[in-house]
Amino acid sequence: MLEIEGLTVHHGLVRALKDVTLRVEEGSITAVLGANGAGKTTLLRVISGLIRATSGRISAFGRDITALPADQIARSGIAHVPEGGGVIPELTVAENLRLGALWRRDRADRAAALAEMLELFPPLAPRLDKAAGTLSGGERQMLAIGRSLMGRPRMLLLDEPSLGLAPLVTAKIMAVLRDLRAETGLTVLLVEQNAHSALSVSDHGFVLGLGELVASDDAATLLADEQLSDAYLGLRLKGTG
Repeated sequence: MLEIEGLTVHHGLVRALKDVTLRVEEGSITAVLGANGAGKTTLLRVISGLIRATSGRISAFGRDITALPADQIARSGIAHVPEGGGVIPELTVAENLRLGALWRRDRADRAAALAEMLELFPPLAPRLDKAAGTLSGGERQMLAIGRSLMGRPRMLLLDEPSLGLAPLVTAKIMAVLRDLRAETGLTVLLVEQNAHSALSVSDHGFVLGLGELVASDDAATLLADEQLSDAYLGLRLKGTG
């Protein structure tokens, strides 16, 4: 589904990623873990075309997307939910959702997608006509994810969905991701600092440290590796989340 080879990214003179190589399998949930400044957000932003790689190659669905503009990457089937969700507070919940499917010409399909999002995130249904700025933090995150799913992507890039949310809300969002993968085959690349929460729903995990890939293994193995957690995540995996 996604292959990254030798990816290096600079922000001016600062190197954010160095020679990162990884592979994401189709239909999987893959966690990208690491402390602040590890390069996690940069990784998602370069995949979605928001910033450019200094060197390396990104391939998705068998196609080289390294130099594609962000809108073409989105149309290819990759949706990106940035840290903080990024909803438009002045627009209503319904308007925010519809923005996610503007490029789809089939009106019936757009209407069906909207109904699916309301079924997936029931708290949004009674708030359709309310401004997004009136939503709680958890509802905003649901709205941001729902908007991205309106375009029926094949891959979802999700950046820190638990940021600032109560543990119960985070657990609900993680459960939705697990159900989506099971029901639709959606591939998810999940960036998280909450390692326990992310790995509990993931098949595989990568750990970044100062822009370099320092570990790659199945989620259960990473979850049990307390030494790795202490060295690169700044927290203990067991008993967190």
